[in-house]
Amino acid sequence: MPDTDLPEPSATRLVLSFKPPAHPKVSDEAVRQDLSAVVRRGKTLMLACDETAGVELLHWTGDTWGDHAHVDLSDWVDLPEGDGEMDIEGLEIAGNWLWITGSHSLKRGKPDGKTGAKGLKAMSKITWDRNRQFLGRVPLVAGPEGRVLPVARDGKRRAQHVAFSKHGALRKWLARDPLLAPFLDLPSKDNGLDVEGIAARGKRVWLGLRGPVLRGQAIVLELHLKVTRKGHLKAQRIDGRKRYRLHALDLGGAGIRDLAFDGDDLLLLTGTTLAGDGRARVYRWPGAVQARAAGTHGPMAVALSLPYAAASDNPEGLARYDDDTWLIVHDSPETARTPEGSADFLADLWHLTG
Repeated sequence: MPDTDLPEPSATRLVLSFKPPAHPKVSDEAVRQDLSAVVRRGKTLMLACDETAGVELLHWTGDTWGDHAHVDLSDWVDLPEGDGEMDIEGLEIAGNWLWITGSHSLKRGKPDGKTGAKGLKAMSKITWDRNRQFLGRVPLVAGPEGRVLPVARDGKRRAQHVAFSKHGALRKWLARDPLLAPFLDLPSKDNGLDVEGIAARGKRVWLGLRGPVLRGQAIVLELHLKVTRKGHLKAQRIDGRKRYRLHALDLGGAGIRDLAFDGDDLLLLTGTTLAGDGRARVYRWPGAVQARAAGTHGPMAVALSLPYAAASDNPEGLARYDDDTWLIVHDSPETARTPEGSADFLADLWHLTG
């Protein structure tokens, strides 16, 4: 339910102009309706549409964010399922690298209008798309007119990722975790494993989980990645025999939708864990970079409480826009964000506290 005692904040609208790129599975409508992540570097915005296997680029043309282009990661990486959906849920720029993560989640079938036994049968189907296990990075290079471009290779730097496996390396690393292992066979939106945010410093990477939420505590996984002899990324052992460090955070019972650094503080965009609607907020974890031990962390300060929009207009991507404003993009946007007769999307710019 909305917090009726709090005044609704207001945002500045930012126009993002898409166009159908040269890819048969992508249209401006698909991109605008399913934005799941965003980052900015100079005159380039990089966004993810969770229905594709690539990254959308928008460039500052002098008066608008446009000149849309689609980068298909299947052209650079031998994905397990080709150019099928990757369910990209997190983007991050660290140094001259673009980090990308898929959701690593299972998905449950939808009734899609079916009723009775047919509806139950549709819901009983659980599938695993192997492209969703992607966790890696691609080089960034300077382009013309102040633009920044992701590329497959830049000298000795090349696209790198955690080696693919049948069920995903992250799932293997978590298989014996006393807290998370019971949730690995549950789909996303059923409180199963669902990665929906990434932050990075060097090869130190944080993954925010939409689910599971445990006893009201949201989970952030910290990984320290190294490059193997075969050129893949692999998590080092950093907590005893574990290849991850588990942080449990009190975020009001919500799951994590995105992560972004503000100095050494980690900002956490939150929303509902399950398929229902609810409040979305941005929390601040002060000095998160200095946290070097697994464990629970006390209540976090709310940096922004977003307007309540029921089941639509889900805040999914958070990125610094300039020195004092932050950009948020939405999945399942309200109709006002996607004006009829154009390929525009109206994103929001916000000021945060702290």
